[in-house]
Amino acid sequence: MELREFLEGKVPEEKLKLVPSSYEIIGSREKAVAIIEIPEDLKEWEKEIGEALLKLHKNVKSVLAKASERKTEFRVREYRLIAGSENTEVVHKEYGYLLKLDPRKVYFSSREGTERQRIAKQIKPGEFVMVFFSGVAPYVVAIVKAQPKVKKVVGIEINPDAHFYAKENIRINKIAHKAAAILGDVREKSKEFFGLCDRVVMPLPKGAYKFLDEAILCLKDGGGIIHFYHWSPEDDLFGEAERILSNSAKKHQKVVKIIGRRKVLPYAPRIWKVCIDAFIG
Repeated sequence: MELREFLEGKVPEEKLKLVPSSYEIIGSREKAVAIIEIPEDLKEWEKEIGEALLKLHKNVKSVLAKASERKTEFRVREYRLIAGSENTEVVHKEYGYLLKLDPRKVYFSSREGTERQRIAKQIKPGEFVMVFFSGVAPYVVAIVKAQPKVKKVVGIEINPDAHFYAKENIRINKIAHKAAAILGDVREKSKEFFGLCDRVVMPLPKGAYKFLDEAILCLKDGGGIIHFYHWSPEDDLFGEAERILSNSAKKHQKVVKIIGRRKVLPYAPRIWKVCIDAFIG
């Protein structure tokens, strides 16, 4: 049954077509949070929408409505609780591992689980992997679980709440012997790893290019792979990202070899999150 069907008789018929057909659910069968974007014309009925989501998905215990864009360097948005419990901490399950988090405190997208797996499955035994802007450590956990013979995966995150959950997720997934979470600014903390990494993952599409110098410097002398994320217009999905990578590599007397291009998720009308997989050496 669809959400709109649950709202028949509770929302005016002429408004039903405005009810979003998609929303995000983060959590597990035991407890989850639903996140939905409520159009301005439906705010009067947001409580009814929230209650309908609770009935439609028995595992959903809280419903959050987006109340702002993502803000600050922590990439966190504001939400309104429109139904259910104030306690929005959940344990999200994907691909056999667990991720503890509170979406009101940290950035997390359940819709990127497939992309995390795509990256994780490229890791080879013995690699030292760095994850910039690592959040609650979903890439860190995904990589170790997919490639248990990885040498080390290090995540750097500036949000103290996300760092707390990252440490929790390393603990509950029992990967502390292979993973580390570091709290701080990528520009400063990455210096400890210059010249040590086989691969750097940069899953921050807005502004990741500002940290390409650090990513390149983290790679070993013989070169390595960078997974570079960027917002791109639909009519030129990869051109700008590739030019940025090329210009950054030239500054360090390196060359770029593109080994993969990926449309990840839509961000706005005709704007996509994309990923360029590139060997730089």
